[in-house]
Amino acid sequence: MKQQLLQEAWLLRRLTDGREYSAAVPTSVLTVLRDHKVIPDPYYKDNEDLVRPVLYEDFAYTCTFTVEPEILACDQVLLRFEGLDTVADLSLNGQFLGHADNMHRVWEFSAKALLLTDEPNKLEIILHSAFRCADAAFAACPTRGTEDAWNGFSHIRKAHYMYGWDWGAHLPDSGLFRPVSLVGIEAARIDSVYVRQNHSRDQVGLQIEPLFHTSSAWPQEHTYDDLDAAYEFTAEVTDPQGTVVAQSKSLAPITVQAPQLWWPNGLGSQPLYTITCRLLLNGREIDRWSRRIGLRTLTMRIEKDEWGESFAHEINGHTVFAMGADYIPEEHLLPDKREAKTRRLLEDCVLANYNSIRVWGGGYYPDDFFFDLCDELGLIVWQDFMFACSVYELTPAFEANITAEFIDNIKRIRHHASLGLWCGNNEMESFVKEGEWVSKPSEVRDYLFMYERILPQVLAKYDPDTFYWPASPSSGGSFDEPQSPDRGDVHYWEVWHGNKPFSEYRKYRFRYLSEFGFQALPSFKTIEEGISADPADHNLFSYIMEKHQRNGSAHGKIMNYLQQTYRYPHSFREMIYASQLLQADGIRYGVEHFRRNRGRCMGAVYWQLNDCWPVTSWSSIDYYGRWKALHYAAKRFFAPLLLSCEEQNWMTAGVDFNRQHFEFEKSIRLNVTNETLEAKTVTVRWTLRGPDAVVLRQEETVVTVPALSALWLDKVLLAEASMLDQYVSYELWEDNSCVSMGTVLFTHA
Repeated sequence: MKQQLLQEAWLLRRLTDGREYSAAVPTSVLTVLRDHKVIPDPYYKDNEDLVRPVLYEDFAYTCTFTVEPEILACDQVLLRFEGLDTVADLSLNGQFLGHADNMHRVWEFSAKALLLTDEPNKLEIILHSAFRCADAAFAACPTRGTEDAWNGFSHIRKAHYMYGWDWGAHLPDSGLFRPVSLVGIEAARIDSVYVRQNHSRDQVGLQIEPLFHTSSAWPQEHTYDDLDAAYEFTAEVTDPQGTVVAQSKSLAPITVQAPQLWWPNGLGSQPLYTITCRLLLNGREIDRWSRRIGLRTLTMRIEKDEWGESFAHEINGHTVFAMGADYIPEEHLLPDKREAKTRRLLEDCVLANYNSIRVWGGGYYPDDFFFDLCDELGLIVWQDFMFACSVYELTPAFEANITAEFIDNIKRIRHHASLGLWCGNNEMESFVKEGEWVSKPSEVRDYLFMYERILPQVLAKYDPDTFYWPASPSSGGSFDEPQSPDRGDVHYWEVWHGNKPFSEYRKYRFRYLSEFGFQALPSFKTIEEGISADPADHNLFSYIMEKHQRNGSAHGKIMNYLQQTYRYPHSFREMIYASQLLQADGIRYGVEHFRRNRGRCMGAVYWQLNDCWPVTSWSSIDYYGRWKALHYAAKRFFAPLLLSCEEQNWMTAGVDFNRQHFEFEKSIRLNVTNETLEAKTVTVRWTLRGPDAVVLRQEETVVTVPALSALWLDKVLLAEASMLDQYVSYELWEDNSCVSMGTVLFTHA
C-alpha cells in the first residue's frame, strides 16, 4: 500500500464573505480564525459567547495537490480521512465524492477515476455547522440528554462534550483533526490484523487473523482463504530487545518461548514485542502491518463471593486493585492537542502511582499514541464507547453509522496491551432505568438493542478476547440494579452532588468505584493565563469565574464544604489553595477507606484526571498541566504500600445532656495495603501528639503483609486523647525508608 499525506496547502474559506485563510492539517475552523486574528481566544474570559455566531456558519476547506506517480500507478486510489469533524460534503475536481457524518469513523472514498494526472487536483470539503445540524435534528426528533449540553447533540456522531458539559464549554468546532491522505492499493492491502494469545506455562501461542481489501472488490473484507495462490502472508515477532524470536507463513501458529510478560504499573515491567505482517504478491511485498503488543492475559474476574459478586481486573492470573482517574479529551479545539502534552499527562499518572485510566464515553476515541503510551507506561485502559448521558434514536441509518464506527475503532485499538475492557456507554443504563430523558418506550428498546445486542455482536466478531461491560455503572446489564454496591461498578456522587460529608464514603464498600469526585479551582497562574488576568475578575463569584464554572452552584458548594473543614480564607489566592486542599482531603478520605477494604472493593477511579479548557472542575491536573493538591495526594494514597488509619470518635452511653456532659470513645485502627506481587515485612509506627507536635504516646510494631492484600492491625483505644487539640501521626517503614505516612484528627465522625 502506498500513501501520500495531504497535510499542507489547505485553505479555509468563509462562505458568508468568501475570505480565505491558510491552514494545515490538523486544522479546525476556530483555530484557523483565531490564529489569523479574526476571532479572539475562545477560552479566555467570556469569548466563548463572542465566537458562537461563527459556529452557526458553514465553511469550506480546499486543498490543491499533485498526485505522486507511484500512487497513480496503483490499481485503486482512495481519499482517506482519519478525523473528519463532522458533517461534511466532499468533492474532487468538481465531482461529488461523498458525504460524511461521524467524526469517530475513518472515511475512505474511491478517487482514482476522478484524479487528474496532468494538472493539479482540487479537493473541497464543505463543513456544515454543528450547531445548526443539532438544532435541525432536535426539531425533527426531540431526543434528550444532559441539560448541560446543546439540544440535539445525541443525533450527531460528534464528541458530545463539544456541545457543552458540566465542566466544558459550548464550542462544537469543525475541521480535520487527524491525517488526510491518498492511499494507493496495488492489487490488495492488509485491512487489519487480530492477534490472539494462548498462554501456557512457559510459552505463548499467537494466532494471527488478518483481513484484506482487494482493489477490485473494495471495500469488502476478505480473509486469507479468499485470496488466490499468488498471494503469500508472513508474520514475524521481534522481542523487546530487537531479536526476531518467531516467524510464520500462511497463518501458521506462532509460538513465543520464555515470554516476557506485560504488567500494569507497580506490578512489573512493560516489555513490548513487535509483530510485523507482510502481504506478498508473486513474491513481492505489496503491503505491511506492524504493531507493538504485550504478552499478557487481561480480563475481569467476576465470581460469587460472601459479599455478592466480585468485579476486578485480572492480569496474568492476579487480581489488581484499580487506582486511577477518568480521562476526558484534552482540548475543545482538537488541533491544539499535542502528543507531548499527552505524554506528560500520562507520565504524571505514573508519577502518582496510577495503574489504570478510564476513557470516558462523552469524548472521542483517543489517538493511537495515547494507547501506545499506556502500553509503555503500564496503564490499564477502561475504554468506553462514545455514548454518554443521553438516549438515542436507533434508526437504520444511525445503526449502520455507529456499527461502522465500532468496527473502525475496535480494529484500531484491540492489539494494545493496555486495553483492559470495552464499555458500552457512560451512565445510560442507570438513567434509562430511572426514566431520565426517556420520552417514549422505543428509547428503552433502542438502549437494549445498542448495548446488549449490536455492540456484543460486533465485538464477538472483531475482538472476542477483550471483556465487554454494557455500561458504567452497571451490574451486568438488563437494568438489573445498575448502581448495586455489591456487584459491578458504581458511580457515587452523594459526596459533592448530594452534599454529604466526606465521612459518608465509609458507609460503603463498593466492588469497583469508577466515578466519584470533588471540585477545586485551578492554580492562580492558570486563572491568570487562561481565564482572566484582570484583578476585578479574581473573585469566586465574579461573572468571569462563574463562566468558567459549569456545574450549577458549585462555587457555593465548595464554600459549604470548606466551612465544615477549614477556617475562612482571607483572599482569592487563599481560596484557591484551600479549595485544592479540600479536594485532596476528600478524595484521600474515600480512597484510603476503599483500599482498606481491598478484596471486597477492587477499584477507586476518581473523576477526573484532566481538563479540556481553563475551568474550575473535578480534575487533579488543570488545563495547562499544573498539578492540583489532589494529584500530589494521589501519589501518596495510590502508593503500592499504603498505611492508613480508620479513626473513630463515638459518643458512648455516658452522655448526660442535662449537664451538657459528653463522653466519647476515641480509637484508631491502622491498615497496611500491599499492592505488589511480593509479601512485605514493614514497621508501623504511630504517635499521639499535642498541638505543638509534642509526643504524648508512641508505639510501633513489625508486620508482614501478604502480596496483593490489605492487613488490619488491632484497634487501639485512646481514652486519654483530646478531641480538639490532639492528633495521631503514623508512618510505614521499609528497609530504613519511610514509604507512607499520614495524620488524623478525631473530628470527622
